[in-house]
Amino acid sequence: MGRLGKAGIMASDCEPALNQAESRNPTLERYLGALREAKNDSEQFAALLLVTKAVKAGDIDAKTRRRIFDAVGFTFPNRLLTTKEAPDGCPDHVLRALGVALLACFCSDPELAAHPQVLNKIPILSTFLTARGDPDDAARRSMVDDTYQCLTAVAGTPRGPRHLIAGGTVSALCQAYLGHGYGFDQALALLVGLLAAAETQCWKEAEPDLLAVLRGLSEDFQKAEDASKFELCQLLPLFLPPTTVPSECLRDLQAGLARILGSKLSSWQRNPALKLAARLAHACGSDWIPAGSSGSKFLALLVNLACVEVRLALEETGTEVKEDVVTACYALMELGIQECTRCEQSLLKEPQKVQLVSIMKEAIGAVIHYLQQVGPEKQKEPFVFASVRILGAWLAEETSSLRKEVCQLLPFLVRYAKTLYEEAEEANDLSQQVATLAISPTTPGPTWPGDALRLLLPGWCHLTVEDGPREILIKEGAPSLLCKYFLQQWELTSPGHDTSVLPDSVEIGLQTCCHIFLNLVVTAPGLIKRDACFTSLMNTLMASLPSLVQQQGRLLLAANVATLGLLMARLLSTSPALQGTPASRGFFAAAILFLSQSHVARATPGSEQAVLALSPDYEGVWADLQELWFLGMQAFTGCVPLLPWLAPAALRSRWPQELLQLLGSVSPNSVKPEMVAAYQGVLVELARANRLCREAMRLQAGEETASHYRMAALEQCLAEP
Repeated sequence: MGRLGKAGIMASDCEPALNQAESRNPTLERYLGALREAKNDSEQFAALLLVTKAVKAGDIDAKTRRRIFDAVGFTFPNRLLTTKEAPDGCPDHVLRALGVALLACFCSDPELAAHPQVLNKIPILSTFLTARGDPDDAARRSMVDDTYQCLTAVAGTPRGPRHLIAGGTVSALCQAYLGHGYGFDQALALLVGLLAAAETQCWKEAEPDLLAVLRGLSEDFQKAEDASKFELCQLLPLFLPPTTVPSECLRDLQAGLARILGSKLSSWQRNPALKLAARLAHACGSDWIPAGSSGSKFLALLVNLACVEVRLALEETGTEVKEDVVTACYALMELGIQECTRCEQSLLKEPQKVQLVSIMKEAIGAVIHYLQQVGPEKQKEPFVFASVRILGAWLAEETSSLRKEVCQLLPFLVRYAKTLYEEAEEANDLSQQVATLAISPTTPGPTWPGDALRLLLPGWCHLTVEDGPREILIKEGAPSLLCKYFLQQWELTSPGHDTSVLPDSVEIGLQTCCHIFLNLVVTAPGLIKRDACFTSLMNTLMASLPSLVQQQGRLLLAANVATLGLLMARLLSTSPALQGTPASRGFFAAAILFLSQSHVARATPGSEQAVLALSPDYEGVWADLQELWFLGMQAFTGCVPLLPWLAPAALRSRWPQELLQLLGSVSPNSVKPEMVAAYQGVLVELARANRLCREAMRLQAGEETASHYRMAALEQCLAEP
């Protein structure tokens, strides 16, 4: 044992602690006494083995375990783990195994498991998981078990997962699992725990290794014929990456799910499969489902099963709802809604769409029935939020069916949205709880919108066109709530906020609010005039448009703001804020900029005359923009006679002159009749409102241009003095 002495392991290191309190374990006391009385390295080593044996017997309590630590300390384990020279005839891993065994004993105490002397051993311990050796060697197996015991204990401490991830444990666990050596099942269990505790950090540190595990699990899932496939259903959601899922994994997962869900199953077998499918739907939409007949049948089966589960859970009064399963079914229904409304490259054929819409209608009826029973005490529950979400997704596409039931529920929806809006932080927390609920009890899923109102906006946009639902929404105070919500969301896009990090949903929500307000302007003009919240909204629109039209990539939002502001200005024309104030002048100047820059003259090969064409910034969004543009031109035209200062301001901007110049430089055949009508409307009102405008138009060959384009009203107006 002379070589062991080179490591400096001396019995004197232990002696003080061994003279303390009496042991309640005679065997352990005897072994500790042997360690105390050891005269050389050989005796000391033998005593350590005996102490370790007693520890493994498990007949010690926390106090005794602490006595062992006080006796041995970290010095022995440290030296045993790092020594490179074993005694003659002793395998080199035996000393390390002894050191790990002692650490495993200490780590049973949570305080010691979080000790820096344990945490700094994480890299060494991680290497033991993948070390090569005789798989039948009992000492090696014991060391592997002890290593997992240490790492699992560390993972159970508050900051343990972070230290394990930083120490390379995730990669080591992946390799240990993929190697299928002794203890690989423990590696998987610990991986599951780390992913549940710190998913993002795990993927950041060990993405290639985790993807390799996902490939292995997916392949096992696809091939499994026994009950293990149901266990894998529960594990696999944890191993789906936050980025792209490899295509080969998607194929295996879809094939495995198709076999499971196509069979007759009990609920405990089916539910994990539905939750896995929901997780895939969140991560990949419908991209994981193959095209063709097999894919369409599989998607139809998924949605069918989800709808049946929702109806069974929500229609029967007194039945305990498995909220995590039903929320997963909501996600699958949402996937069905998306595919049924997709016009191009849909996985579903038209007869399948018709059938699924009918089935989903019944499930949505069950959701409405459930929400009608929700009292104030339940409004902050995650499952209610999830139920409102799926109803919002349905109403975004379909409001004609279940109209009576939807109208009856509208007062609740307005109150619910108002409650969560007023408690915005709780609403955001609810969205995270819903994500957790939909996937598994421990793992958060993809981000869900953080407020109920945003979920309902598209549906309310459709409903405000209809007399009955609109009256209910107005009666319940929805317009005032929407104004407040718009102003709050607008603050997120104002100067001082980094708009590059805002989710797209914020801008989409603002656009949808504008659409709702446009509906109200057209269908309930009296509301706009009498409700003070719209005056505040108008002030915000006027203040915001000048900077908005200058921002790249936000043309569609600018179009919404400009058009809404112009239509509201017609109704609020007597407001002091619109009487030529700096804010109103800035707004109309920005509106003119938006309206005037949509088209340009473009030369065409082989033709002497240019043609009227969309300007580059407008080309990509014109399909979504053109209705707003025409409506904006019409609204501007209506504002000119109501605001005497507007015509001179337009003249100073040179818009009428440049418009006539543009029309004069292009072929009249290239200008569509609806464009001619829009341009003539603006020019005529400006000419009628202001003598100087008429003179400027004449100087720009206005009469000749009007004749070329058969603008009779403009010709007549310019002919007048």
